[in-house]
Amino acid sequence: MFYRWLFFILVIGLSQWYSFQCIKTASQNKYLWFLYGIISFLIIGNFIFQILNYDRSTGFTHAISYSFGFFISLFTFQSIVIIGLFFEDIIRFPQALYSFFTHRTQGQEYFPQRMKFLSQITLLLASIPFGALIYGMYRGKYNYKVLSYELIFDDLPDAFDGFKITHISDIHCGSFDNHERVKYGIDLINKQNSDVIMFTGDIVNNISKELNHWKDLFSTLKAEYGVYSILGNHDYGDYMDWPNKNEKNKNFEDLKKIQKEMGFKLLLNENDHIIKNGERLAVIGVENWGAGGFKKAGDLNKAINGVCANDFKILLSHDPSHWRAQVIPHTDSFQLTLSGHTHGMQFGIDIPGWIKWSPIKWSYPEFAGLYKKSKHFLNVNRGFGYLAYPGRVGMWPEITVITLKKKNIDI
Repeated sequence: MFYRWLFFILVIGLSQWYSFQCIKTASQNKYLWFLYGIISFLIIGNFIFQILNYDRSTGFTHAISYSFGFFISLFTFQSIVIIGLFFEDIIRFPQALYSFFTHRTQGQEYFPQRMKFLSQITLLLASIPFGALIYGMYRGKYNYKVLSYELIFDDLPDAFDGFKITHISDIHCGSFDNHERVKYGIDLINKQNSDVIMFTGDIVNNISKELNHWKDLFSTLKAEYGVYSILGNHDYGDYMDWPNKNEKNKNFEDLKKIQKEMGFKLLLNENDHIIKNGERLAVIGVENWGAGGFKKAGDLNKAINGVCANDFKILLSHDPSHWRAQVIPHTDSFQLTLSGHTHGMQFGIDIPGWIKWSPIKWSYPEFAGLYKKSKHFLNVNRGFGYLAYPGRVGMWPEITVITLKKKNIDI
């Protein structure tokens, strides 16, 4: 623990020193220097205070979330300043060494002065992501986007040609702080007039009580064929310190009970069938299964018990890593898998038809949007809510509308 804090202090100290040098070079206004110092001190001090007083039996509070958001914004700003000034120092250090060995005059300043223009450009560049992260905290996190896809299948039952699915994921209701904006998002879901709504897990951050304030609002989600749901890794209460196992189990049972009260049909390694005009579509829901250290409660074979091999299957699986690991290699064909979990890292560049990038891509090859392998489709929803960093930049909160279409086969 000591070495972690030592590393943290060294990194923060270096960041502060470099960024102050940059501001000092770019402007001679001492009031600006003082203002920057005060703001940095408050942000870093508050973040350290929140971390030291974090209680795993309480969970992630709004105070911790916002302290983290401001800290990340500041650290991103400072990191870009460091990069800019580091390249300048690559030139300054050899010049300083040359001056030291060739002009050993007492009291002489060997380091050449920093270039004002370069510091001003560096500050300008660093201000762009800083501003974007602040914007993401106050505007981006409720900037709901409806993304629509039309998927064509040759084995889709005729009765389901044109069948609409609204896919949402990662509500994380414990993070919400604006009832009206969340209501706007819920109304936007209902306005899609889809045949069914499918939710792919992480309805809370940690505990079932987070739902108490929001369950009446979520109960207004309506679709002709209902609302299906599964669990995500945050829904098990594994990231909390519980007084005993019984309390944890009670929390889990309460969470399932509240979902039922809201009208959600929770699938726990089980399935259901949607019947339309005498034909059927299988909806399969697994518990969380994630690669690496994430919970692996999902049992795909158990979940498909009673499902015919030739049924058209829609699989709800929270973590998209499950798709590559178990879904595609499975002997049964799962035509459409719906996932979430990644949030698109709540940060990235997403311009349809041009670029889709986020740092989370290094961990999850399928991190946001639609993917296809052979006849298997996967949609990774970017999430309805947010966690930790209380905002979104580029990877906006998402409502996905998927229309199933029957492939026309010409004879």
